[in-house]
Amino acid sequence: MNTADQYLKAIYLVQELEDGPASTGAVADQLDVSPASANEMIGKLESDGLCDHEKYKGVDLTQEGIVRARDALQHYCIIERFLLEVLEVEEFRAEAGQLEPVIDETVAERLDTIIDRAPQCPDCFDHEADVCRLLAIDREPADAD
Repeated sequence: MNTADQYLKAIYLVQELEDGPASTGAVADQLDVSPASANEMIGKLESDGLCDHEKYKGVDLTQEGIVRARDALQHYCIIERFLLEVLEVEEFRAEAGQLEPVIDETVAERLDTIIDRAPQCPDCFDHEADVCRLLAIDREPADAD
């Protein structure tokens, strides 16, 4: 997964939480980057036709952006589930975040064959808790860890 996909996933999740356009600040917070960095990447995504950005209103993903964001979210879920269910990594969220940018589609597909992913993925992702709803874990929000 590349940086653009991480931004698309972040925009998608913020849009879901805010039930509307994602603010640049919220996207920056989601990715732990500066608002200037978020603005720069959002501009690139917009020029690639993946989102529409209106100053002071926020960012909306285009249909193509939504498809790529959902694919990125699905890959993230696969990594999380593999780390927790197969490797039993306690800090699976932090590890998934670190592995996310370096795991490509081929590796994600191979991990997917091991975890028996649910057909509703990525719709099973709990945006507020930052984890799949199907995992049997404590549902505290990620920043409460």
